[in-house]
Amino acid sequence: MNNNYLTPKEIANKWVEIGKQKANYSFTTVILLSIMGGFFIALGGHGYLVVSQTLGNIDVGLAKFMGAAVFPVGLMLVVIGGGELYTGNALISTAWAQGEVKLPSYIKNLILVYLANLIGALLLVAMLYKSGLYTGHLAEKTIAIAEGKVSLSFDAAIIRGILCNVLVAGAVYIQVASKDLIGKIFAMWFPVMLFVLSGYEHSVANMFFIPLGKFLGGNFTWSEAILHNFIPVTIGNLIGGGLFIGIVYWAVYVRGKK
Repeated sequence: MNNNYLTPKEIANKWVEIGKQKANYSFTTVILLSIMGGFFIALGGHGYLVVSQTLGNIDVGLAKFMGAAVFPVGLMLVVIGGGELYTGNALISTAWAQGEVKLPSYIKNLILVYLANLIGALLLVAMLYKSGLYTGHLAEKTIAIAEGKVSLSFDAAIIRGILCNVLVAGAVYIQVASKDLIGKIFAMWFPVMLFVLSGYEHSVANMFFIPLGKFLGGNFTWSEAILHNFIPVTIGNLIGGGLFIGIVYWAVYVRGKK
């Protein structure tokens, strides 16, 4: 009887193949899929804001959970529909560690994906800002979230970035285990829900939350946003996905096997 899922060893070996494929995408493919990736994650962020905007007045935990329940739709769109994310592509580290991808190619891919994710996220920011939807409680919620993210210390932002991508890259990593669509959805929903509920930091999601909060009147500067959030969270996400997930599972299940 055949299993309808891959074993941990099979997942790790599969990610060596996937990482090699991602690193060899054409420039146009990387840019287009990454713009879509940033746009999709931003859509998940919009859903989070809408559903949680006033629930905090009733129960903070419930507000976080309801927002966390909606946000994973963004990652589902990326993985199932097609998209590239900086946080997920940190997992190319598995193929790099196995010698299937050169370090410059890995770094180049991460930089291109990151910048194109930013374009996609900012595209939705511009659309929503002009849509007239962000008024009243929704605008207040967005500003509060953006200001809270920018107020983090450097160390706290790195740690939250690491913990975030242990879960988000972990979700992207384990979803390949399933051979059916429902299995992939559940494999992604639970870890991503937990990341949002826990208050961790996702660099691509922050490309949506922070600029939108700033445009709506957030009391912080762009330099503060970059230094206090984007840089440390980006570093933390790479460590969480590339090292804690990609390298660890490569070392356990793949190392030395060609």
